[in-house]
Amino acid sequence: MTRGATGIAPRRLFRRSLSRPSSFRRRALRALTGRFALLGSVGLAAPAAAETVRAAVASNFAPAAREIAARFEAETGHRVLLSFGATGQLYAQIVQGAPFEVFLAADAERPAPAEAAGLAVPGARFTYAVGRLALVSREPDRIRGPESLRAPEITRLALANPATAPYGRAAVETLRALGVAPGSAPFRLVQGTNVGQVFSFVHTGNADAGFVALSQTVPPTGSPPGAPPAGSRWVVPETLHAPIRQQAVLLRPGEDKGAAAAFLRFLRSPPVREMLTRRGYRTD
Repeated sequence: MTRGATGIAPRRLFRRSLSRPSSFRRRALRALTGRFALLGSVGLAAPAAAETVRAAVASNFAPAAREIAARFEAETGHRVLLSFGATGQLYAQIVQGAPFEVFLAADAERPAPAEAAGLAVPGARFTYAVGRLALVSREPDRIRGPESLRAPEITRLALANPATAPYGRAAVETLRALGVAPGSAPFRLVQGTNVGQVFSFVHTGNADAGFVALSQTVPPTGSPPGAPPAGSRWVVPETLHAPIRQQAVLLRPGEDKGAAAAFLRFLRSPPVREMLTRRGYRTD
């Protein structure tokens, strides 16, 4: 039989208290009350059950999102399921009822209407990164600057679909600013659904060059300090296209889930912001 704080089993203590003076009954009652209070406090202190966060993430942010999710899972015990795609495609899925709880877009044009339409929690939207565009090739000396767009070596130029991918839209704006209209350019355009696919086109040689996110060209975490990116690249000046402000928002399915809100707070933490800066994003 389990014994209480007095060394006497609770049932025997209660029975004996009925035949003892009131002072003894008061001490017995305090002992039993303390025992039950201790059990209650243990229950309240127990860690909350781990939750799963379902996040829709723009393709350009895939490498960073994987690292952030791994850190978050290690620190909190929660799990993060990442689904990648072009921002426009992900937004269409959200409108159609996809059960995402967090949306990390590559622009501000989709999170804002999601909030206005009641698909997202009001006041939860913020800019988590400002992206940079880069023209890349897998050949070390092929890309030297904007003049490379007129070089005979580039016959196939890849970019993401400007209708659904913000980096594709920025690429079209850059070409027009440089006077290289897509319809009259000396190269053939190869269109990908997102910048992840564009990067694959360039890496496999299915395109001679392509416009991707600068973050995709940065050596992964753990590479030797100062390790150069593979191939060649030109970082596009931000004056040639509209700012790529990447916004995050808490969606309605995640409104009552503490893990979803915690993941967004983690996204704004100083260690994550420092990591994003190393990966080529601005976080101001």
